[in-house]
Formats: sequence, C-alpha cells, structure tokens
Amino acid sequence: MSRDGRLWKGMGRLILASASPRRKELLAQIGAVYEVMPSRMEEKIKKERPEDVVCELSLQKALDIGLMLERQKEDGYTVIGADTVVAFRGNIMGKPKDEEEARRMLGMLQGKTHQVYTGVALYVKREGHPAKSRTFYEKTEVSMYPMSSEEIEAYAATGEPMDKAGAYAIQGRCAAYIRRICGDYNNVVGLPVGRLYQELKREWGQEG
Repeated sequence: MSRDGRLWKGMGRLILASASPRRKELLAQIGAVYEVMPSRMEEKIKKERPEDVVCELSLQKALDIGLMLERQKEDGYTVIGADTVVAFRGNIMGKPKDEEEARRMLGMLQGKTHQVYTGVALYVKREGHPAKSRTFYEKTEVSMYPMSSEEIEAYAATGEPMDKAGAYAIQGRCAAYIRRICGDYNNVVGLPVGRLYQELKREWGQEG
C-alpha cells in the first residue's frame, strides 16, 4: 500500500511512537502509511494541568524515538508522539486498574460533562536540516447520559474500560451513553488526525 502522492508527497517517513490500535486505525483512515516504533520509556510527569500533561508526555515519547533515529544517522522523517487523558473537574482520570475502579470512574462521569485532552508531539528531521520538535493539543467536551448502577456494572464487566482513559471507549459500547460532544470526535478516540494532517503540511511546507 502506498500513500496518495497528491496528499503525502514530500512529507518523508511517518513514524508513530505508539502501539495504540486506535491511533493506528485513525492514521490508516486518513490514508497515511507509517511505521510503528512504540516508545518504551518510563513516563515522568512534572506538569499539573491536563493540557500541559498530555503535551509533556507526548513529547517524551516523540523524543525517545526521534533521538534514537538521529543516533542511527536517519534522515527525512517525522515521529508522532501522542497521549490522551480524561479530566473531570480539573482532575485527570487515567486507566482503571481493575473493574472496581472502572465502576467508580463511570459513576463519576455518568450524567455529567467532562473533557478529553490529546497532546501530540512532532519530532521532525528534514534532510540536511537540524531536527526540531513541537507540541499541540486538542480538547473535546463530552457529555454522558445518566447510567444506572446496573448499566455501569454491565459495561465494566465487558472489560472494554480496562485500557481506556476515563474507563470508557466512545467508539465502543459506551456510545450508548454519549449525549453529545463539542469538539473533535477523533480526539476522544485518541488522535486528532484532522489537526495532525494540517500540522504536518505546515512542517513540510505543503500548505496551499
């Protein structure tokens, strides 16, 4: 499979520093052909605000892979790092460690509005130029319908919440409880691919 030359010509290799199946699906959806090199580094959080945290973590992932490629004398590529968190009343909600925590998280979110932040970092190495990196983030407001204790119990029992920030998947069974969103849907899934494509065009001088 090859990229559509009209859209991707001149953008170099695209490398995703994540093993997330959702991010891979979203990149494939927009026609990107990319390599996967997941960052294995230990995440270190120094920031507090959700938007700062996701940018910090996404940059750590992109730098981990980008600097490795530089040491290998690679050239002409962009490394994409990404991190997504759910925030409710200013507090970050990570992935639940067990079903009990998943039920607790869902109990907090049901019937209310929360925010989903995805930070994206680009580590760009154009041929013959020094590498550079930068970050951006997208924020989406998500409102949920009320869920009964039985509905929360049943959803948690599916196992779907276990590897998801905030203990739910908007593209999965939890779609039954989503009242509305304000912002980018794909951002909630895990990668704001529309914004990402625009940023890649800007970095590689493809703006029309």
